[in-house]
Amino acid sequence: MEKAIFLDRDGVINVEKNYLFKVEDFEFIDGVFDTLNYLQKLGFKLFIITNQSGIGRGYYTQDDFNKLTSWMVKEFEKKDIIISQVEVCPHAPNEECNCRKPNTGMIDNILKNHKINLEKSWLIGDKESDILCAKNSGIKNTIQVKSGHDFDEKSSLANFVCNSIKEVKNIIIPLS
Repeated sequence: MEKAIFLDRDGVINVEKNYLFKVEDFEFIDGVFDTLNYLQKLGFKLFIITNQSGIGRGYYTQDDFNKLTSWMVKEFEKKDIIISQVEVCPHAPNEECNCRKPNTGMIDNILKNHKINLEKSWLIGDKESDILCAKNSGIKNTIQVKSGHDFDEKSSLANFVCNSIKEVKNIIIPLS
């Protein structure tokens, strides 16, 4: 059983921009490469789970998303970071689906392909729906970052709150 980091995309990995689907509009958040390298060296497998309602709303296509995702994964690979799997919910919020966070369908799909110990794993997100997805999946360790959406820290359901993914290295530390 392996330990994993489940990452939301928009607001955690990249700067939040409404309905982002073009490579030229994609901007990595400062510190994301350094942090993911660090987590990978601690033995975590890295996964991305992302709600992309722009597909369901018709703002862009699944193919547009796939092209951007392929480019993003290659950018990580250039920095020796392996994203083990990317899961997307393409549905609009009003569609009935089991994959849109806070539902667990995306994590369930990852668990079909990987043997993950959820008790030793973490989820990093920027919205309450990310944190609820973790809790609904049995992931007890959660971090909510403010880089995507600012919120009142006192209202967060996460175990930890930080300004951006750069600060994760102060929370997830090697066990001695």
